[in-house]
Amino acid sequence: MTVYDYRPVWGGALRDPGTSGGQVSRIDLYATPDRSGDVVATAGPAERLRSTVYRFTLPDGLADGRYWCTVTFTPGKDQQPVTDRTARIDLPSGDGLIASAEQIADKLNIPLPITAAQRETFRDAIRDAQSDVVGYLGRPLIPEPRELLSVTPLFGYDFSDPQAWPSQRFDDVVTVVRYVAAADGTYDVELLVGLDGGAEEPIARYVVAHAVEGIRNSPAAIGERRATSVSAEGQSISFEAAPVTGQAGALPALDSLSGYRKRLYRPIGVVAAAPWPYGRRRRNTRW
Repeated sequence: MTVYDYRPVWGGALRDPGTSGGQVSRIDLYATPDRSGDVVATAGPAERLRSTVYRFTLPDGLADGRYWCTVTFTPGKDQQPVTDRTARIDLPSGDGLIASAEQIADKLNIPLPITAAQRETFRDAIRDAQSDVVGYLGRPLIPEPRELLSVTPLFGYDFSDPQAWPSQRFDDVVTVVRYVAAADGTYDVELLVGLDGGAEEPIARYVVAHAVEGIRNSPAAIGERRATSVSAEGQSISFEAAPVTGQAGALPALDSLSGYRKRLYRPIGVVAAAPWPYGRRRRNTRW
């Protein structure tokens, strides 16, 4: 089973049709970017997971590759349906990679669809880039599922807010996936615990950029590199120099992701005060 989580945008802002009397009704998948011709697959209506997030369950048996989509939803009660023609899906998904082979092909100017051999090469390059990020951050890029059973939310918090639930036991980023009410008034809550690298644009951009550069610099991929001159005899080739770090168009540096490193806190030890009269008598004295 393949799922696609969609966030509806209408009027230049995220929209939550489920709270306004509307719904996210269907998604149509096409084989071409002009979104014309026969529909490859259709799914819907979408299930509301949490605020502004709706999940489509796609049909089984879809071939690997890129699909261009149109999503139809009703923003609110008594409003006309609107169509979003900006969504696209790269399959397979949910495989532990925060980028797709099609994204690598886009950066290398390789036309789609790609071959099975190209797909495996690009996926290996993505894994290498991800491993560098994991080693630097000291934490995985894929969150782990957790579940809270028969819990009661705190008053005053939105149910999609992790603070509404007893999630303090997890010493990491917590995302509420869904919550289901039980007959006794409690809830069963599905969580994702850990850093979601695919949802963080700086991390995703780093992985894609360095996967592409790794492919360009491999001896077997000279055709993907940017050549500036070739000798008359064809015995030497000069390649375009990449911008240095800090210049426009340069590759992101690994330390640009330092804000995602997990911080460790340790209390500072306090030396015990000497007993009175040799030490201070009162806790808040100035002398």
